[in-house]
Amino acid sequence: MASVQQLDERGAEPATDVSEDELFDVLANQRRRFAVHLLKREADDSIAIGDMAEQIAAWENGIDRAEITGNERKRVYTALQQSHLPKMDDAGVLEFNKDRGIVEPTPALTDIDVYMDVVEGKEIPWSTYYLGLSGVAVALVGAVWLGAWPFTLLPDMAWTVAIVVAFAFSAITHKYYTAEMKVGEPEEPPELT
Repeated sequence: MASVQQLDERGAEPATDVSEDELFDVLANQRRRFAVHLLKREADDSIAIGDMAEQIAAWENGIDRAEITGNERKRVYTALQQSHLPKMDDAGVLEFNKDRGIVEPTPALTDIDVYMDVVEGKEIPWSTYYLGLSGVAVALVGAVWLGAWPFTLLPDMAWTVAIVVAFAFSAITHKYYTAEMKVGEPEEPPELT
């Protein structure tokens, strides 16, 4: 017996895989990142577009939800309904039912963290940090191996322990930092904290 796949309202099969290009295009806009954050925070629940617009307007204006004006909410609501949510729906990141005004996460939303390396201000990405740390470790090992002064003052094992401790400390710090910056986890989106 052949399996029956549900079709979306346009009569096409819903997208299950999101290409990297589509995902980066979706994440390129702050308002869409805020929508992703809200959906991940709500877990498997749907959210009304009005509630989404209200929260995003509050984040964009740096105020509480109770303080936003009708114009601020309407501006966000209109942009979400006409542009952002349909684009995200087409990419397969969420399901947007325009008639009901409901937004629901899709399974593709769970893997989005892989692509979100939030780097604030003058910080460097963790990948660059680890590359630099590895370069320092290689230089240190080379200096110890060549017997360069002052690296001969400590035994080889001390330098080995120093390198291991540097990587372990970095990994623990990275783990803590990424837990704090995870999309959908804290109350506010990572770029606002």
